[in-house]
Amino acid sequence: MAELLNRDERIAIARLHALLELLPTALDKELAPAGLTSFEYTLVEVLAEAPAHRMRLSMLAAKTNATLPRLSRVVSSLERKGLVVRAPCSQDGRATNAVLTPGGIDAFNASRELYAKAARAMILDGLATLPDDGVAQLAELSYAILSTLDPDKRLPVTADGAPSCGADPA
Repeated sequence: MAELLNRDERIAIARLHALLELLPTALDKELAPAGLTSFEYTLVEVLAEAPAHRMRLSMLAAKTNATLPRLSRVVSSLERKGLVVRAPCSQDGRATNAVLTPGGIDAFNASRELYAKAARAMILDGLATLPDDGVAQLAELSYAILSTLDPDKRLPVTADGAPSCGADPA
């Protein structure tokens, strides 16, 4: 029989669950004036940093840790907003690229400050109260958990190995 979690472990896990539930909604609220959700912002940010603002849908899904069905739904939403278009991949006729439109670039640029302000207020300012470098601690803790979730380093988020992470911005 597995050993049960002690009180401190239960508190840590409960707080992690709360964070994972509350943070996306709070970020969505702050990005609402820009017309983006936090996940849409993540996709647009990845495309903004990609060469020619384009990326295969499968790579975009991997880079954002999304399933292909979820990614497809979000890309469709961004297409309706005029921020992204789908285009055939010139290297592989079976693949499709997501391409950031000029409107998508504008939306990204307009939302960057909103996102930065929200991330600072909700995450980074709290980390500043920790001893040492709270940002580095969060990066290390997050990577440790991600590495445990993918010990064989098969997922793009852990494939590069420490200290970099496949989800890190360019």
